[in-house]
Amino acid sequence: MENSDKFSIIKRNPYVVVVFMQFAYSGMALLSKAAIAQGMNPYVFVAYRQAFATVALAPFAYFLERKEADPLPYPVIGKIFLISLIGSTLSMNLYSYAINYVSATFASASINTIPALTFVMSVLFRVESFSVTRVHGMAKVVGTLISVSGAVVFALVKGPQVNFMKWSSKDTHPASSVISAKGKLIEGCLLMILANAAWAWWLVMQAPLVKRYPAKFRLTLLQSLFSCIQSFVWAMAIEWNLSSWKLQWDLNLISVAYCGIVVTGLVYWLQLSAVESKGPLFTASFTPLALIITAFISALVWKEILHLGSICGGILLVGGLYCVLWGKNKELQVEANQDQPTTKVETIV
Repeated sequence: MENSDKFSIIKRNPYVVVVFMQFAYSGMALLSKAAIAQGMNPYVFVAYRQAFATVALAPFAYFLERKEADPLPYPVIGKIFLISLIGSTLSMNLYSYAINYVSATFASASINTIPALTFVMSVLFRVESFSVTRVHGMAKVVGTLISVSGAVVFALVKGPQVNFMKWSSKDTHPASSVISAKGKLIEGCLLMILANAAWAWWLVMQAPLVKRYPAKFRLTLLQSLFSCIQSFVWAMAIEWNLSSWKLQWDLNLISVAYCGIVVTGLVYWLQLSAVESKGPLFTASFTPLALIITAFISALVWKEILHLGSICGGILLVGGLYCVLWGKNKELQVEANQDQPTTKVETIV
């Protein structure tokens, strides 16, 4: 498939595509929260999700990259297995476990920390460097601190209720409720941030991996397959009750199928195409939209009550995100003016 055909839908309707992606990510937070809140084991959820993702990605990998499939040396296979273990299996299991103790709105809000966490990971692994004596370097550092601070404020600072729908706390749906014990709430928030940190590490590790094996769909298929095997082993070691593994025509099946097929399958391809066609900054700038969509649907469907602290934390999260993006954009402009190659990690943030 030629690049012009591959990216034609992105070039014709770029805003429609990126908005659809944010709706899809909002659906992931809402459906996974609903399924796990109704009793589905979070580790079983991840195992089935990765199974659906593997099946969904297989046709794309076969038909779109038949000519790009080179034999994989064993060291590369080992790296793919390790990256799948930490970046996919660990990240998704932490996310699914943590979402039982936080709201779907916070889960969507925490996604805005990923660009900042990716910047931290890239600096730690020396994939990217920065200078505190330059404006763009300070912007990325300040934006990272603001993003993390926003996540803390969103999770822990309540304040007055912002009840624009006139709900009362007893009217809320179980899927929107959060464990009242403060220890569990803090644990859930910390695990959600750790899940995003593991995902940020996965993003950073993709740069050298894609360089070794450029067939992106096949690479993603292999990671989904390894993660599926790892997740099934982990889930079976913890959950022996066979009744927990039964899928029926209910919300649980819809949730795992949606997260596996739509998010990991379709949305991955759209995001990959959008980044390559329109650039990473254009794609990342729409990330806060998922928070707004999730908060609105949670309030409308589950009657979730927002607090002033959550709104202030969300503003800090979005502000920190755009601060990091602004700093990165300025850095790319400086590198372009100096005819220096841009850092590889930027293509996948």
